[in-house]
Amino acid sequence: MPARGDVARDLWRLLEPLHAVVYFAPEPLEEFRAVGYRGFWMGYFAGRAAPLGHVGADVVHALFYNFPYARVSRALPAAWSFAPPNEALEARVRGSVRALSRALGPAADGAEVARAAELATRAARSAPAEGRALFAANRSLPVPQEPLAQLWQAATLLREHRGDGHVAALVAAGIGGRESHVLHATASGIPRDVYVSARDFGEAEWTSRRDALEERGLIEGDRLSLRGRQLVAGVEERTDRLAATAYDTLTTGETDELARLLRPLTHAVVRQGDIPLDNPMGLDLRESLDQS
Repeated sequence: MPARGDVARDLWRLLEPLHAVVYFAPEPLEEFRAVGYRGFWMGYFAGRAAPLGHVGADVVHALFYNFPYARVSRALPAAWSFAPPNEALEARVRGSVRALSRALGPAADGAEVARAAELATRAARSAPAEGRALFAANRSLPVPQEPLAQLWQAATLLREHRGDGHVAALVAAGIGGRESHVLHATASGIPRDVYVSARDFGEAEWTSRRDALEERGLIEGDRLSLRGRQLVAGVEERTDRLAATAYDTLTTGETDELARLLRPLTHAVVRQGDIPLDNPMGLDLRESLDQS
């Protein structure tokens, strides 16, 4: 039976922090530096784009959707002259497993991790790939044998599956990638400063994007208008519904079991403090802290 959208959203909240150590924990950055990438952003784009092969800035800018082209083009395709995609893939797994091992301690080798990896991998491998280029590229990679690496890869697959659907929902709603940040910040109260550093927003661009959204009737003052709230709710509902297709292969009992197994793992990762509470991922981590 297909999972409901709220189940998919709950599982995203639990899986996203496991994946996100690759961006925020020190170990992946160390591994990217060790293979030759220069600076955080070259490692970020090389690691996330590596499943696509020797890809350039145009494709990555289109698929990632919300970065300025100048930022992407400073990293790609130059990154491949420092280390090829296969080395980026190996570095991101090594670094992420190291980060998760540090956060989880003895639980990293436990039966719960192995069972969560099994369930999440089964969902990820059976998820529909049509129209989801970044997800499909990641799914083409071999499944790791080590359970913690397998869990990280499954979390990565499921978040990129959701992300591809989210981009489709934004496109259908007429919201560009850069506008989506302004819209989300207004809806959630995340400080603009988060996007200045994480997504290269200057004051002029932020103001321009905000004004454009206000002209469309989506923002009134410092908050969303009724129309804006309806649009955001529609995008999120469609994103959840598209993401839910990844869990069609699991029974209700298995999705409940996966959530139960993931919860303490996610809480441990969030408690580690590597992932900032205010972040551009659209994820509120304070709930994990409150429940841990």
